[in-house]
Amino acid sequence: MDITKSRSLRGEIQIPGDKSISHRGIMLGALARGTTKITNFLQGADCLSTIRCFRQMGIEVENSCKEVLVHGKGLHGLSAPQQILDAGNSGTTVRLLSGILAAQNFSSTITGDASIQKRPMKRVMDPLTQMGACIESQNQNGCAPLNIRGTQLKGIHYQSPVSSAQVKSCVLLAGLYADQKTSVTEPTVSRDHSERMLSYLGAEVTVQGTTVAIEPEPELNARDIQVPGDISSAAYFIAAGLLVPGSQILIKNVGINPTRSGILKVCRAMGADIQYLNEKSGCWEPSADLLVTYSPLKGTVIEGDIIPTLIDELPIIAVMAAFAQGETIIRNAEELRVKESDRIQTVTDNLSAMGADITAAPDGMSIRGGQPLTGASIRTCKDHRIAMSFAVAGMAAEGVTSLDDAQCVEISYPQFFDDLQRLS
Repeated sequence: MDITKSRSLRGEIQIPGDKSISHRGIMLGALARGTTKITNFLQGADCLSTIRCFRQMGIEVENSCKEVLVHGKGLHGLSAPQQILDAGNSGTTVRLLSGILAAQNFSSTITGDASIQKRPMKRVMDPLTQMGACIESQNQNGCAPLNIRGTQLKGIHYQSPVSSAQVKSCVLLAGLYADQKTSVTEPTVSRDHSERMLSYLGAEVTVQGTTVAIEPEPELNARDIQVPGDISSAAYFIAAGLLVPGSQILIKNVGINPTRSGILKVCRAMGADIQYLNEKSGCWEPSADLLVTYSPLKGTVIEGDIIPTLIDELPIIAVMAAFAQGETIIRNAEELRVKESDRIQTVTDNLSAMGADITAAPDGMSIRGGQPLTGASIRTCKDHRIAMSFAVAGMAAEGVTSLDDAQCVEISYPQFFDDLQRLS
C-alpha cells in the first residue's frame, strides 16, 4: 500500500474497542456464571482467536459484531478441546489462557503462528511451575507450542522480574483455582485491566503498591461489559492530528486508564494540544473524548515507570519524535525486542530509511528530530503496530511511503485505513 502526504485531517472518529479488555471479557465471561454481554468488542484477529479457543472448550459465544454474548459455565465449566488451541498472532491469548489451562482437569496444547512460536513463554511457565503446574515447551525452547496438563495449583507470592500485564494476569487467573491466596509483585505497575474486571465480576482482589493479590475459588457472576475505545489504536490518530498541519480530530470514547495512558503524558511533555472532553471517571474503566489539534512538538526523555503504560505506543511515539524539534531518548524499553517484531530494530531501520537521525540501543533508541522525512519502502515485519505507525509517518513525509504488508493491521484494527481516509 502506498501512502502520500496528507492535507489537514478533520472530523470525529469512534475507534474500535480496547483489545486488552476485549480479550479479558471473553476469558472471564467464560469463567463466570450466566451470560456476559460485551459491547464495542474489538473484532480484530487476535480477539477472534480468543473466542475460537473458548468455543473449542465448550463455551457458546454469540458474535453479532455489534455485541458479543458469552454464555459462561463457571470456573469449572470448561471442556477438554479436541484439537490444539490456536492463538494465531495473539500473545495475550497464549499467556493468559495458560494460567487457566494449568488448573483444568484435562490436558491441552496451545500454539500460534510463526511469530508466536518465537516469543518468550518462559516468563509465564516459570511462575506457573512454581504453582505446581505441569507445563512444558514442546520444542524445549521456552516458546509455544505449550503442552499443559491440568492439575491442582497452590497459591504463591510471585516476584516478577518484568512489569508485564500478561505475566501478572496469567498468575492471577491461575490463582482463581489455587489452594490459597496468590499474589504478584512487579517492578512497576503494568496495565490493570485484569484486576479491574476480576473485581467487577466478583473476585476478591487487593492492590497494595506494585503487589496484587487474589483469593481463590470466587463465584464470578456475569455482568455487562462496555469496552471503551482502545488508546493504543487512538494513538495513531493522536499522532496524525499532531503531525499534519491544520488538523483537528475528535476521538470519541477513549479509555484513559492511568496504567495505559502514558502516551498522553508524553504528548503533553512534547507540547501537544490535547483536550479531555466528556470525561467519565466513575465507571469501572475511565474514558473521555480527546480533541487533538496540530501542534509543533519538541523532544523529551521517556524512561522508568512510565514505560509499561505506553509500551505498545512506543513505535508511534518514535515517529512523532522524528518530526519533533530536539532529541527524544527512550530507555528501559527492552520489552520492545520481543514483541510481534523486534520493534526497536524495525522502527530504527524504517525511520532511517525515511531520513531520520535515529540510533538504536539495547533498551530503546535516541531520535534527533526536526529534519524533513521522505517516503520510503517500509518493512512491516507483519507487525500491525509498525504498519500503522509508518502509515502515519507517510502522511507527514514528502513523497510516497510504501508498506509491504498493510493487511497485518487486521490483528488489532481492521478498518484502520478506512478511518484514516474518512478524516482526509
